[in-house]
Amino acid sequence: MEIALVLSLLLIAVILFATEKLPVEIVTLLMLVVLTAARIVTPEEAFAGFSSDFIIIIAAIFILSAALEETGILDFVVVKLVRLATRSTNLMLFVIMMVTGLVSAFMNNTTVTAMFVTPLTGLSKKINMSPSKLLMPLAYAAILGGTCTLIGTSTNVAVSGYIVKAGLEPVGLFEITAIGSVIFLIGVVYMMTIGQRMLPDHADQQLTEEYMLQKYMTEIVVRPYSPLVGQLIYASDLASLNFRIINVIRGEDNFLPDFRTRINENDILLVEGEIENLMKVKETKGIDIMADVILERDLVTDDVNLAEAMITRQSDLIGKTVKESEFLRRYGLVVLAVSRYGETLRSKIGSIHLKLGDVLLVQGATDRLENIRGSRNLAMLNSFAPVLFKKRKGILAIACFVLAILAGTLELLPLSIAFLSAAIISILLNCISSSKAYQAIDWRLLILIGGMSAFGTAMENSGAADFLATGIVDLLGSWGKIAVLAGFVLLTVILTQPMSNAAAALVIVPVAIRTALEMDADPRSFAIAIMLAASVSLVTPFEPACILVYTPGKYRFMDFIKIGSPLTLLLLAAIIVLVPVFWPL
Repeated sequence: MEIALVLSLLLIAVILFATEKLPVEIVTLLMLVVLTAARIVTPEEAFAGFSSDFIIIIAAIFILSAALEETGILDFVVVKLVRLATRSTNLMLFVIMMVTGLVSAFMNNTTVTAMFVTPLTGLSKKINMSPSKLLMPLAYAAILGGTCTLIGTSTNVAVSGYIVKAGLEPVGLFEITAIGSVIFLIGVVYMMTIGQRMLPDHADQQLTEEYMLQKYMTEIVVRPYSPLVGQLIYASDLASLNFRIINVIRGEDNFLPDFRTRINENDILLVEGEIENLMKVKETKGIDIMADVILERDLVTDDVNLAEAMITRQSDLIGKTVKESEFLRRYGLVVLAVSRYGETLRSKIGSIHLKLGDVLLVQGATDRLENIRGSRNLAMLNSFAPVLFKKRKGILAIACFVLAILAGTLELLPLSIAFLSAAIISILLNCISSSKAYQAIDWRLLILIGGMSAFGTAMENSGAADFLATGIVDLLGSWGKIAVLAGFVLLTVILTQPMSNAAAALVIVPVAIRTALEMDADPRSFAIAIMLAASVSLVTPFEPACILVYTPGKYRFMDFIKIGSPLTLLLLAAIIVLVPVFWPL
């Protein structure tokens, strides 16, 4: 009965993670409530993951990474990199991937990708190159660079913490560096050769064409006898019919309306909505339809411009609708369209729930657009404005990071204490404020990892791990230990599609450890193989680093399958071959 309940919960969790009907942290906490209520885990076991030292390590690394970003040193490195790399396309791609991988070995790969997306998009426009030629290699380098050290990804830290709880030796800080470097170099060579040839080359378009606004916008003239005259723009009859008034041309003035703007007779209004529906109310509302083709110049004046803004990893806009976020009041900008996974969303903009990696086409005053550069919520893709480099604080932030690594490597301090101390010192030295340090921590990820660690305990307590292990041994055991290891590696990659990497690894590791013990194999070798496999799934763009480059690179879903599938298979083969070499079975 308990086995059935745990496996049913796992299936439900996978479905909810994939469909995103509920936030992942809510799903995780609900699972803990059910497991505790069913007495499969005790309250202490349910919440043990949240008090584990690996949670402290992950949180501290978020703070240290944010400190480096805050001091401007990372942007300084990006500027130098761009200047160096413009000498040739191949050199540029190689340098971008090598530097990204090196930085990602010690920082969260999503943060590293987000740091590079804006400057590389701006650079590609300057040198007349499609961003698609640079951004997918960037994301892959960031993901694979994380396999080079224990702190390269939260998945590595979480799996290491779990195997300690299982009575095994923790993973050393640089224990996986050799195999991780091989994995990373395979990725670089592949993207410099086969992958580079398969990368799409999308021609640059005007923003109005790219977002296909011509089909949804038109200009209308308000007749003197129209019932619209005198109505507030945002409470007008047109607004109640789901038409949005974007611009107002009144005499020689062309301006963005606000909440106080009223419609005057002879106003020319730029209206967004279904043209067919506008034709139906033409006579009753006293309007003349002027234009059926909207060009970029219709949306741009000397003081008003168009821009693309991407939702960042730390944005507090994630999960909110455009209306709930009060985007117009907060930023003074109008959202004209939202691009997500290659699809452009234009209707009922106010009710669209924003997600990580969404790119918003916004219109507003030029000074308003400048004000949001450097915002933690939005990254402007049109150009790159580096954060002011605070040299002294930047050096101090790097010193804190390096000292934490040395203290942990030399075992002068436990790894958790080393990184926690470094994070506290960076705050005390004003490399980052305490409020920004709190904001830098991805609390949703910590809840997910802490909760899924408890789910691993439930797998053991209920007997589900034994049940699955026995089934796997019966199915693949006759083929030998390598075949069973390969089966787990492939299963991990499959499970990372609907679930996060860390969650998938923490579900598979308990079963793999139990299976290894039944086969008289080294359970630690199996755990490390799964840890690495969880970080090399590049088949689909669901990894956060890939989500961040999807829209700016104008990729299609099939681009990732076509380029990422062969690379994933190469990396899986490398893991299956090399893990038994470094950690004998």
